[in-house]
Amino acid sequence: MSRLLAKGVPPQPAWIIYIRYAILGLSLIIMALAAWSIAIFAGEVYIGYTAGAGGLIIFVTILSFIVYGGATALEMFAPHLFYRLAILIGYCFSVIFWLSGWAWAASTAGFWLAISFGYGAAQQEGAALGACAGLGAIVWILTIVNLVFFIKACISDRPGTNQAELGQVKHDSPAAYPQAQYPNAGPSPYPAQPAYPAQQPYATQ
Repeated sequence: MSRLLAKGVPPQPAWIIYIRYAILGLSLIIMALAAWSIAIFAGEVYIGYTAGAGGLIIFVTILSFIVYGGATALEMFAPHLFYRLAILIGYCFSVIFWLSGWAWAASTAGFWLAISFGYGAAQQEGAALGACAGLGAIVWILTIVNLVFFIKACISDRPGTNQAELGQVKHDSPAAYPQAQYPNAGPSPYPAQPAYPAQQPYATQ
C-alpha cells in the first residue's frame, strides 16, 4: 500500500502509453458525437427527450482529457510531481464514469431507435448515442487495462528504482569504498632514498 502512496513514475510497459493515446483519441471522437446528439434536437421539443446521456458523455470525455492527458504530461515532463495516489484516484473515477456514460447512452439510444421507425431526427439521435455507447465501451475497457497495469507497476516497484530524478538516491561516502582498489604492482623501479639525519638544535651562547 505504501508504494501506491509514493511519488514518482512506476516502471510500466512501453506500450501502455499507446493505450492512453487511444483513450484520448477516442474521447475526442466521442465528444463530437455527443455534441451532435445534443444539437440534433436543438430548438425542437420531443416528449421524453433529455440531453442527459449526451451531456454526461461530454463530461466524461473532458475528465479523460484532464486525467490521462495530465498523467502523461507529468510522466514525460515533471516526474517529480507524479503523485501516484492522485493519479490512481483519477483513473478509478474515469473507469466508473465511462461505465455510467456508455451504459446510459446505450439505453437512451435504444429508446430513440425504438420510436424512430428508421427515419427522422429520432433515428439520428439513436444512431449518435449508439455510436457513443459502442466507442465508450471500448474506451472503458482500455481504462480498465490502464488501471490494472498501473496498480501492478506500483506494487511491483522496488524502493529506489525510480528515485534518481527525485533526488532520493543515496550516495556512498568515500569511506565506504575499500582502501586498496588496485593490486600491488611490485617493487618500485627507483632506488629508495636514504633518510636525512635529524638536524641538531643550535646551541645557545
